[in-house]
Amino acid sequence: MIDKAQETARNEAELIRETASNAPTPAAGMLPPDQPVSTVNTTPASRSQWRDVWRQFRRHRGAMVALVLFTGIVLFVTIGPYIWTIDATYVDIRARNQSFSAAHPLGTDQLGRDMLARLMKGGQVSLAVGLTAMLIAVTLGSLIGILSGFFRRLDAPLMRMTELFLALPLLPLLLLMVTLFREPLSQAMGPGLGTFLLIVTAIGATSWMQAARIVRGDVLGLKEREFILAARSIGTPNFRMMTRHVLPNVLSPIMVAATLGIATAIITESALSFLGLGFPPDFPTWGRLLYDAIEQMQMYPWRVILPGIFISLTVLTVNYIGDGLRDAMDPRIRGR
Repeated sequence: MIDKAQETARNEAELIRETASNAPTPAAGMLPPDQPVSTVNTTPASRSQWRDVWRQFRRHRGAMVALVLFTGIVLFVTIGPYIWTIDATYVDIRARNQSFSAAHPLGTDQLGRDMLARLMKGGQVSLAVGLTAMLIAVTLGSLIGILSGFFRRLDAPLMRMTELFLALPLLPLLLLMVTLFREPLSQAMGPGLGTFLLIVTAIGATSWMQAARIVRGDVLGLKEREFILAARSIGTPNFRMMTRHVLPNVLSPIMVAATLGIATAIITESALSFLGLGFPPDFPTWGRLLYDAIEQMQMYPWRVILPGIFISLTVLTVNYIGDGLRDAMDPRIRGR
C-alpha cells in the first residue's frame, strides 16, 4: 500500500511539471503569476515623448542660452523686488537725477524714483501683458484655425474674416480702441486693472490671424491622413477627433505662434506706452520708462538704454526659444 501511494504521488508531480512546462509564456506587458504589481512599468508613452522633445531642445544651443537668459529675466522681475525692497513709485525729490551709486545702483529719474525698482516693476507688467495677450491670441487663432481646416463649410467665412482683420491697420485700430475705452474702464475697474484688461484684450484681438492661418494649413493636411480617416470610419465624434487626433499634431505651430505672440505683445505694449497711450504714469512698464525718459534722453541716456535692453533681450530670447521648440516638436527632425 505504501509503495502504491508513493508511485501515485510521483505520477501526480510529473503531471504538474509537464503542465507547467507546456503553459504559454506571458506576453510582453503581462504579469506573470508570481510577479508583484509594483514592478510593472506604467509610464505613459506621452511622458517619453516629452522627454524626447526636451532632449532635442537641448541640442539647440541658441535656444538653451535664450532659455537661461529668459529665466534670469523672469527671476529678476519676480524675485528681485523681494531683495531690493524700495517702492517703485516712491518719489524723493532730493535724490532726483542721480547717477549710479550704492543707494541707487541704476540711478534715479527726474522725480527721484529708483530706476532699479522701476525696471523690476515694469518687467512684471510687461511680461504679464505679453503672456496674457499671447494666451488670448493663440487660443482664438487655434480655435478658428482648427474649425476652418476641419469643417469645409466654415472654411470660407472664417478665412474671409481672417483676411478682413489682416487688412485692417492694426496700430491705428489699437490707438482708437485705447482712446475710446481707456477712460470708461479706468473709472469702472481702476486705472491699473482697467488699462491692463483693455491693452491685453486689444492686442490679443488683433494678433490672432497668423496663428489661425498656420494652424488651418496644418489641419488641412492632417485631416486626409490615414489615422484621421480610420477614426472617422469607426464613427469617432468630431469633437473627440479634433481634441485627441488633430490638436496634438498641431502643437508645434501653436507653440511657435505662442512664443512669437509674447514678443509681439511686449513690443506692441511698449509702443503704446511710448506714445503715451498705455498705462498711467504711476504704473511703470518698460515702454512707459522709455516714454518718461524722452525729454532728458541726451543728458541721461541710460534711462533709455536700460529698458530698451530689457525689451530687446526679452524679445530676442523668446524668439530663440520658439525656434528651439519648433525644431524639437517637429517629428521629422526629432529623431535625427
